[in-house]
Amino acid sequence: MDKKICVITGANSGIGKAAAVQIALEGYFVIMTARSKERGEKALKEVRTLSKSDSVELMILDLSLKSSIKHFAETYRKKYDRLDVLIHNAAAFDVSQKEVKTTEEGIESIWATNHLGPVYLTELLMESLKQSKQGRIITVASKGLVLHPNLKVDLKDPEFKNGKFSVSKAYYQSKLAQVMYTYWIAEELKNTNITINCIRVTNVKIDLNRYPNLSALAKFAYSIKSKKSITPEAMAKTYTYLAVSETVRDITGKYFDENNQLVQSSKYSYDKDEIKRVKQLTETYF
Repeated sequence: MDKKICVITGANSGIGKAAAVQIALEGYFVIMTARSKERGEKALKEVRTLSKSDSVELMILDLSLKSSIKHFAETYRKKYDRLDVLIHNAAAFDVSQKEVKTTEEGIESIWATNHLGPVYLTELLMESLKQSKQGRIITVASKGLVLHPNLKVDLKDPEFKNGKFSVSKAYYQSKLAQVMYTYWIAEELKNTNITINCIRVTNVKIDLNRYPNLSALAKFAYSIKSKKSITPEAMAKTYTYLAVSETVRDITGKYFDENNQLVQSSKYSYDKDEIKRVKQLTETYF
């Protein structure tokens, strides 16, 4: 494989699909992942058409399940000798969700998909990233964290086994954990050929058809919100920038906004003792 290889999780729609097109246009071999084969194959055709490239492949992956992640990583390593870019785009956040949902492996689904999944996938693909001349990992958080400056990862009950479930808290907690993960992995990889940076995704226009359970009020709220939202294609430009630009080749452990500018995360997220605690919590799952 002469081309650089980029894996984008959750690339069958939205920002992930837009990023797949843009990065393929940069001459990369892009591997899109999706949970659904049907939706994934539909998106694959669209990405190949828009990028005018056959160097795009689909692989099935459910980031909420360790078994699926392990199978994906094993399949990937058999087919490809290295990995140049890994983008953790896939995420779970259905605002209509009222109760805790657990995976078939018994983990709260948002925590599993948004935090544990990316951590485990990175771990299993680390040797492939080390085979790249300059491997890059990109994690994804949310600008919504700005509205929750005092939020902390619930170390005692991250899965809401004892406390009242809140889909918003579950989502933002998982994204906060990903920001902190970015910082601790950057420290661990500082003397290697691999960088890791996090993107603070702003409000992006969404396809409401993906959320059939939304109430009329929620749909109205989204329609108002969308007027100040950017397109998936615009947001994907930051994904592409961090994936391919030589400008950020040696930058690691940073937090970027939709304008490719460095921004600060919460004070809590930089606390080394708190990062250590979240890391220890995360490791209990593996």
